[in-house]
Amino acid sequence: MSIIKIDSIVKRFGDFLAVDNVSFNVNEGSIFGVLGPNGAGKTTTIRMINYITIPDSGSVLIKEQKAGPQSQQLIGYLPEERGLYKKMKVGEQLLYLARLKGMTDRDARASLQYWLDRFGAIDWTKKNLGDLSKGQQQKIQFISTIAHDPEICIFDEPFSGLDPINSELLREVIIELNKKGKTILFATHRMEQVEQMCDDICLFSQGSIILTGSLSDIKRSFGNNTVRIGFRGDDSFLDDLDHVRINNRSANYAEIRLLEGINEQQVLRKAVDKVEITLFEFVQPSLQEIFISTVNDSVTRKAIQNKVS
Repeated sequence: MSIIKIDSIVKRFGDFLAVDNVSFNVNEGSIFGVLGPNGAGKTTTIRMINYITIPDSGSVLIKEQKAGPQSQQLIGYLPEERGLYKKMKVGEQLLYLARLKGMTDRDARASLQYWLDRFGAIDWTKKNLGDLSKGQQQKIQFISTIAHDPEICIFDEPFSGLDPINSELLREVIIELNKKGKTILFATHRMEQVEQMCDDICLFSQGSIILTGSLSDIKRSFGNNTVRIGFRGDDSFLDDLDHVRINNRSANYAEIRLLEGINEQQVLRKAVDKVEITLFEFVQPSLQEIFISTVNDSVTRKAIQNKVS
């Protein structure tokens, strides 16, 4: 069952077409990833789901009802541009924001106590937000988003400003919320987080959706035409490979997309002549590779269409 239904939404700002005829559904209880380059239309779409911005045309339905003030009470929204008060005490503003979402004082304090403890932030309550580090502020903003126990959690770049340890903590919390039945929608540039967490994704480019569906189905549709190779020795042989796209290259590892005109045996023969092979396997392409190749293809197609028109 779809808890969020986006149907043919369009949004312009003056002459700029920010969102162009976008449609997708988010299933109840799923983790849904919204991907795309900067300026692709992700945040504008998220703001329309949150009824902060209204589409010029098309519709946004939350639980079969048109998005509006009533649907805002169902949502916890973490914006990309953080919005807490830098000169206000952490504890005071968390309590204030929880009460704005309709919580009683007692319930708000109990919820905040739990989440502050979960994030190791109990000692910050009497500090001004502006006295905290960027990562600490991010934790407080996240707590303010989920404290009222929303049915739908929408996070725009939730891992921004977090080190690897705290990113992992946040990932664990998001999965924990999902296991409790919460629907999660988040936008991110962190492809590894999407691969670890998401059931479904949509990929934006230049205001339009160019790819959407089940993450597993999308990866399957791109086929097993990617090779992971580990080796010991000089990696310059990679520069001599034709008809490939090389991703995630390092001193002793590469992920290689095989394009038309080459097969894995040709790659292997060139590699064994130069280096000692420690790993050679076929895999589905990484989400990062799918992201890059699909966006590049979309930009190329749109440029050709504009040139023709």
